[in-house]
Amino acid sequence: MTENITSVGGGNRPDAGVSALKGRTGAGAPAETRGKTTIADGVVAKIAGMAAREVPGIFSLGAGMARAFGAMRERVPGAGGAGAVTRGVKVEVGEREAAVDLDVVVEYGVSIVDVAGGVRTNVISAVERMTGLEVVEVNIAVDDVHLPDEGEEAESDEGRVR
Repeated sequence: MTENITSVGGGNRPDAGVSALKGRTGAGAPAETRGKTTIADGVVAKIAGMAAREVPGIFSLGAGMARAFGAMRERVPGAGGAGAVTRGVKVEVGEREAAVDLDVVVEYGVSIVDVAGGVRTNVISAVERMTGLEVVEVNIAVDDVHLPDEGEEAESDEGRVR
């Protein structure tokens, strides 16, 4: 996120029309230096959420209550399940840097240290590549471990009463 500031005045000075930050302005200036690009926190949160979910060993994102409310919200027609992408993701975005906080649930049996390292690498790579922001930190809170039989219990309870 680079802002191009044009010098004012100067008349016949040789540096007239030179930006305080990036060089020449006007018709001869490169397009990438003309104007300012801002990236919303929600954009960075979506990128980080998608990147974290791509890592093997991640079952889901979000703390227990956020997952429960998210599951209810997804079942309500028209409520929009778009929040699922950013559930468990908090970001702070500055002019040139971003920080990411993630709440994750890992699969049982995986190395939490290895999964966390993979998540950090994937999130940093995706956010920096797509936004140009420098990711200064990715904090990961492992809130739960998903056991293999947890999903099966929920399905059997649903089938018992008709």
